[in-house]
Amino acid sequence: MITSLSAFAGSGKSEPETVRIATFNVSMDASNYLPENELPMLKNSPLPGVLEQNHEQIRGIAEILQRVRPDVVLLNEFDYVDKAVGIDVFRSDYLEVSQNGQATIDYPYAYTAPVNTGVPSPFDLNRDGKASGSGDDAWAFGWYPGQYGMVILSKYPLIAEDARTFQHFLWKDMPGRHIPYVHDSDKQPTSEPWFSEDAMAQYPLSSKSHWDVPVNIGDRVIHLLAAHPVPPVFDGPENRNGMRNYDEIRLFADYLTPGRDNYLYDDNGVRGGLGEDASFVILGDMNAQAGAGGVDGAIEQLLEHPRVNDVKPQSQGGKLHSPDIEGSQFHTAAWRKRVDYALPSDDLVVKNAGVFWPVDNEPGADMMQKREASSDHRLVWIDIVK
Repeated sequence: MITSLSAFAGSGKSEPETVRIATFNVSMDASNYLPENELPMLKNSPLPGVLEQNHEQIRGIAEILQRVRPDVVLLNEFDYVDKAVGIDVFRSDYLEVSQNGQATIDYPYAYTAPVNTGVPSPFDLNRDGKASGSGDDAWAFGWYPGQYGMVILSKYPLIAEDARTFQHFLWKDMPGRHIPYVHDSDKQPTSEPWFSEDAMAQYPLSSKSHWDVPVNIGDRVIHLLAAHPVPPVFDGPENRNGMRNYDEIRLFADYLTPGRDNYLYDDNGVRGGLGEDASFVILGDMNAQAGAGGVDGAIEQLLEHPRVNDVKPQSQGGKLHSPDIEGSQFHTAAWRKRVDYALPSDDLVVKNAGVFWPVDNEPGADMMQKREASSDHRLVWIDIVK
């Protein structure tokens, strides 16, 4: 069931009876392209200008996609910008151009939508004494609106008119949500919530967005459930990011659970979750690994969900990268964690799965050596029987 990608590298296509669905945090972050001291001054994404430069890192991302050849793929950390200067350029100038001798790849369908990262808030959300509007005081960390966005590319028709987004679902409207509290000098919690009532009245749960985008594959509809929860770090003893990460993951767990989904409403005001008979694949960098960091049990909400089949994609490259860590064959990031997931519903038949992490003697291994060559994350894929 599980394999590394080496058996498929360079084959040019997936087996015809399967469809390959993947997730890839491409790390097209402004910090890759600009000095750190310039980031707080940004008002708009630098990505359009970078795409025009035939950029080495972006060529590496395209080469990986050409090697793995997913039929449907979620890209995390691809800034939300106008398609004409963003994803359309990436398709025409990178994916539809051979990279390092690989066959070109065409995705006629693309979906993107706004995200909360970098969207200014009027509040001092990090409690540093000033409300800057950006960075830690944005509704989710970002120096400009659209940073760390998401895109879905597909060879199969995306049913965009039926897509549901949860960008504006308010954190306060999740029953039993986590509440971070201010801690005293001894790092003990006080009775004062970290966020004021006024802030929580506007605070979105999703740090980017949560999407349900249906895709037509033959006579079957599969719901692509895409997200990129906040990393459960970069905070303090109040653990505000860890708590948000847990509740962002919980949104999808509840979305799949009849009876627990009644409180949910999407950006069009439609309530409820996904039908019991619907097929789906959960995709994204969840910034959570079982038993590690954040709030205990965060990713287990999905991995142990009765509707989810965790096929545990793996690679030999991950194992060799971190031989001292048990389970490193499942890692999806150079920083030694499994955080990127492609989780199918239990009604889908998965023929194969893997993490693109070639070892030193395999094609593409050079792109694993440094973030600047591609990404600090690895592409994760599953092959589903049509």
